[in-house]
Amino acid sequence: MTAAGPPPVSCAAPEATHVLTVDEARQRILNLLPPLTERETVGLYDSLGRITAHAVRAPRDVPPFDNSAMDGYALRGADIPAEGQRELRIVGTVLAGKPYDRLVDAGACVRIMTGGVLPEGTDSVIMQEDVIRLDDIAVVGAGHKTGNHVRHAGEDIAQHDLVISAGKRLGPADLGVLASLGFTHCEVVRRPRVAYFSTGDELRPVGEPLSTGCLYDSSRYTLYGLLHQLGVMPIDLGIVPDQRQALRDTLLRAAAEADVIISTGGVSVGEADFVRDTLGAVGEIHFWRVGMKPGRPFAFGRIEQAWFFGLPGNPVSTMVTFLQFVQPALRHLMGEQRAHGHRLRVPCITTLKKAPGRMEFQRGILESTADGHAVVRSTGAQGSAILSSMSKANCFIVLPAECGDLPAGSLVEIQVFTLL
Repeated sequence: MTAAGPPPVSCAAPEATHVLTVDEARQRILNLLPPLTERETVGLYDSLGRITAHAVRAPRDVPPFDNSAMDGYALRGADIPAEGQRELRIVGTVLAGKPYDRLVDAGACVRIMTGGVLPEGTDSVIMQEDVIRLDDIAVVGAGHKTGNHVRHAGEDIAQHDLVISAGKRLGPADLGVLASLGFTHCEVVRRPRVAYFSTGDELRPVGEPLSTGCLYDSSRYTLYGLLHQLGVMPIDLGIVPDQRQALRDTLLRAAAEADVIISTGGVSVGEADFVRDTLGAVGEIHFWRVGMKPGRPFAFGRIEQAWFFGLPGNPVSTMVTFLQFVQPALRHLMGEQRAHGHRLRVPCITTLKKAPGRMEFQRGILESTADGHAVVRSTGAQGSAILSSMSKANCFIVLPAECGDLPAGSLVEIQVFTLL
């Protein structure tokens, strides 16, 4: 794996102390990461959420034949009266999957069910509610158009049409489209292997008793959820103590097993924060200062062929930095064409507090008013340790660096959490 872009820097270099904007940091990461080239073929069920390796074109028409869109009577358009009524002989019945294999002559019609193949000689369907049946006679009136209630071959998808583009994350409708074309398998991009771990002597696995000063490790569970919904292959390396050798060994093990490494905690400049120094010793640091809140400190670099993301230890900061940097990087790595989501502008119905200087990602709840207008409100306290605010929120309220306090009613930019 090769990389292009800005050279790596040491912590002591002037470039390392330069504070990047969020957009600058994200773009640097995307410029450095080459998309994966390995492909694999999976069954259609297993392709849900995967990224297509190439464009898919239709091998046949969908539907493959002209068929009825209604329960009714199939007839020749020329037999529809211009005025008054006309009696037509009912010569057969067409059920879905059971065609009528004879020509329907002028003055005749067939009873047809929804999805039934239009018999030769017919080109129109009149709904059963608009027909009077008298034994083997159908009485049809004026006011119907030739071609009504007919789904033509290729109306949904024509043979050779582009139906799925390369780099698309396959959703439920895509699986249905592929199935309608007869595909049983799909070629997708290999799932990135992502190793992740938490650092800190104060952390304990869930299920163990807590002693004074200790906390349960929530970040690994949050990361697992974020990674799982992206469709990558997570590798949980557990909790790493605040020991240089233990951290070094874990980073080198992760680099041997994974395409991407994620750590939480230990990226700051405290006496027990070893992540950045150890990264500089065994790999490369590309940058570690980004002007955002929450989300500092954050480090990005490389160890051998694996890309490294050092996320802050506070749980909200972990999620913010993951969603702003790691998630778009992983989507880019998988070749997904839309690697970062769109933003919306809506009124905020609560007052927002902010000091100018850094871009802020405040937790918000996007909702509808009684008259159907979209608005957003703050979840309340915005401390970086208040993980419950992320559970309540469904979006970020994105406030630019130069922005200060905003009164209720201000128009703000939001990012909805669903695959930002």
